[in-house]
Amino acid sequence: MSTLPTALLSSLKGLPGYDEQAFIQMHTSGQQITSVRINPTKAFDVYEHSFEVESKIPWTSNGYYLKQRPSFTLDPLLHAGAYYVQEASSMFLEQALRQTADMSQSLKVLDLCAAPGGKSTLIQSVISNESLLITNEVIKTRANILAESITKWGAENVVVTNNDPKDFAKLENYFDIIVIDAPCSGSGLFRRDADAIGEWSEANVQLCSQRQQRIIADVLPALKQGGILIYSTCSYSKDEDEAIADWMIDEFNMKSLRLSTEPEWNIVEALSDKNKAYGYRFYPDKVKGEGFFIACMEKQESECGEVAFPKKSKLEKLSKNDIAIAEKWIREDVGISILKWKELALALPARFVQDIDLLQQSLYIKQAGVALGQITPKELIPEHSLAVSNLLSNNIPVIDVTLEEALQYLRKSDFKLDSNGKGWTVLQYKSRNLGFIKLLPNRLNNYYPKEWRILK
Repeated sequence: MSTLPTALLSSLKGLPGYDEQAFIQMHTSGQQITSVRINPTKAFDVYEHSFEVESKIPWTSNGYYLKQRPSFTLDPLLHAGAYYVQEASSMFLEQALRQTADMSQSLKVLDLCAAPGGKSTLIQSVISNESLLITNEVIKTRANILAESITKWGAENVVVTNNDPKDFAKLENYFDIIVIDAPCSGSGLFRRDADAIGEWSEANVQLCSQRQQRIIADVLPALKQGGILIYSTCSYSKDEDEAIADWMIDEFNMKSLRLSTEPEWNIVEALSDKNKAYGYRFYPDKVKGEGFFIACMEKQESECGEVAFPKKSKLEKLSKNDIAIAEKWIREDVGISILKWKELALALPARFVQDIDLLQQSLYIKQAGVALGQITPKELIPEHSLAVSNLLSNNIPVIDVTLEEALQYLRKSDFKLDSNGKGWTVLQYKSRNLGFIKLLPNRLNNYYPKEWRILK
């Protein structure tokens, strides 16, 4: 590994919990941590999977450490959305959510800097089904990756947007919680990504600090009075961590919230220099995870007004016949509305149709709810998102396949199945949906999305 920047090591001296010798030793050890988080709606026994599980991650409900890193790309269950590969320290977000807000309530949550989707999928698993998650990424190519992660996770109460933080300011007092995993100088990931060491500089830390302040200032009008802002970085630098907490208190009169941690977790509680705001530091020589910082703030006052919901919906309604065709594909026990969206039938939680109209006024919506498919006069041509969603009817034919057959499907290759069935069929691996095929008399058509196919 490259030598850690001297300027970084000097800047960390005196910070709570910093032990230079142990810090350097851990970064030169070559040790790597692999962790996954199970999707509770597609739950499987992690101990019976091909993973070698080492232990459970203590600060999150569904997270596990693995003994070694398998080839995730060649595991069909990853592509089925049964789990997400996520860094363990960042899963502490679950504690921040549960300790600062009532997760059983109907909440509007924004994950502002969301790609590739780890924190968004965690948030979706923690909030109630009556809540709505807006997950945003400003960079278009990364927004595509985010949309893929959300689609595979399978939930219908998520909207993916591709916007600058300032675009959200029009949604005054709308969100109960805003999560900002801010772009940062990345020193917390040095152990995992040695290339990041060469890109680090004191000037970049200052640049990131200014960007972090702009992001917060731009989006803050959208947070309700009494709402919670959860701020995190993968940086050790005080200028990107505790100093930002001080800045939020000085500029916006935010209230710092203290979290409780267990002593054996070895998470370091830190106080900012000026306002004694609480922050939580994760050092890889102390916790089993990468470098991470998180702080929680409550918005005490607001000069903003309330959002005005549109009086008339711009979402196009489907005919009764089209709705009847679509309803054959979805479970009966879900309270959803089926609407038309970009030539597709779209399933949205009925209680959020008005919210989608509101969001459309200010934001570019990349995807919302679950795209069911295109309706012709006689049938639904299903979208992949329906197959991996939690909405799909149990009446749709399924075929459980072997590992090799699953990989052929995920590569979008031609292959044969021993089946007498015909028409639209869901391919499953270990009882988890991978996607659609269409069985024809002498062959099958593979409908796995071309842009997602495995290239290995």
